[in-house]
Amino acid sequence: MEIKSYLTPAEIEAESFENYQWGSHLKRFTNGNFPDLDGVKAAIIGIGESRNSLGNDGCANAPDKVREFFYKLSATTGISIADIGNLIPGHTPKDTYIAVEYVCSELLEKKIVPIIIGGSQDLTYANYLAYQRLQQTINLVCIDRKVDLGVSEDTIDAGSYLSNIIQHSSALLFNLSLIAYQSHFVNTEEIETLQKMYFDTYRLGFIQTKIEEAEPVVRNADILSIDISAIRQSDAPACANTTPNGLYGEELCQIMRYAGMSDKLSSVGIYELNPNFDNRGQTAHLAAQMMWYFLEGFANRKDDFPLVSSKDYMKYIVALKAPEHEIVFYKSLKTDRWWMEVPFKVDDKSKFERHHLVPCSYDDYLLACAEEMPDRWWQAYQKLN
Repeated sequence: MEIKSYLTPAEIEAESFENYQWGSHLKRFTNGNFPDLDGVKAAIIGIGESRNSLGNDGCANAPDKVREFFYKLSATTGISIADIGNLIPGHTPKDTYIAVEYVCSELLEKKIVPIIIGGSQDLTYANYLAYQRLQQTINLVCIDRKVDLGVSEDTIDAGSYLSNIIQHSSALLFNLSLIAYQSHFVNTEEIETLQKMYFDTYRLGFIQTKIEEAEPVVRNADILSIDISAIRQSDAPACANTTPNGLYGEELCQIMRYAGMSDKLSSVGIYELNPNFDNRGQTAHLAAQMMWYFLEGFANRKDDFPLVSSKDYMKYIVALKAPEHEIVFYKSLKTDRWWMEVPFKVDDKSKFERHHLVPCSYDDYLLACAEEMPDRWWQAYQKLN
C-alpha cells in the first residue's frame, strides 16, 4: 500500500507566497495530488494523535497551526523538501502507531528524513518502531523537562513511552540521551535507572551553561524527540504541562541547528504543542522557527564522519595511566568537530560498528589530556563490551 493512502492534505488556506518563502518551495500534497518524492531529502508530516496525551488533548490540532507560520519563513536553498500532509488517525491510538510506523519506515528506506509535527510525545514510540526494517541499533535523544518512564509496563502514553521503547523485544535501542530535564520534576530513582543502563542525562542548568555540549549529543542521535514543555512558559505557553523554567526559544533553535547538521540524524519530532493555550500563535511560530533552523543545518551537512576520508581528519592518541587506556580522538578539518574511538569485540562488528565512533567535544579531549576519563567514552565502552 502506498503511503498516500494513510495521509490527507493539510488544511491551510490558499494564499500566495513570496518566491523566497517555504510556501512557494515545498512539494505539497494538495487536492489529491501527492508529491513526487524523487530527490526529496526531508518530508513534513502532521500527526494529530493526542488520545494518549496526559491532559493535553488539544495538541492534536498543532500541525496546521505550525504550518501557517512555517510556510511564511524564508526557504533554505539547495534541498528539496516535501509536505506530505497529515496522517489519518486510526480507530485507536494503536492503529495510529501502526500507520506512523509504516509511513516513517517507507520514508527512511527512501533516505528521506521525516519531520513530525505532533500530536503527543508517545508518537516517538511509533517513530522508533519504524527503524525495525533497517535492522540496526539506534540512538534516541529526548528533550524534555522530565523522564517519561511511567509506572506501568502495560500502558503507553505520553508519560510512559520511554519504558516501552527500552523494553521492546526488538532491542533496537543502543543509547538514550535526556536533555534539559529539571530535577524538581524528576524522581531521582528514574535518573539512577537510566544511568545504570549507561544512558546520558543532562540537567537544564548544565545545558544552559554549556549549550555547545548539546551538539555532540544530538550529533550521535538517529531520532530526536522534543516535548514543547521543555521550553519555559514565557517562550512557549501552548502546552498544558508547561512551567516557568525551561530552555529559552533561541536555545532550542540552536540545538535544532546542531541536529540538522548531523549526518546521522534521520528523523525528528516536535510534540505536545497545544494551540488551545497559545498566545497569538507564539508557540506555533517558535515551532516553525525550530523547523527552519533544523533545515538550515540540514542544508549545511558536510558528510562529516571520520571513516569517510582520513585526509580530512587529524588523529590524536591520548594515553591514560589509570585506568590503562588509549583514547583515539579525531578532529574534522572541515568543521572542527570531534569524535572518540571506542574499542569493541570483533564478533559484534556488524551490530556495533556504527556506534564505536562517539561524537564528543574539545572539552572531552582536554579531560583525557588531564588524565581524566570522559564520561561519554566510558558509557559507550560499557555498552560495547
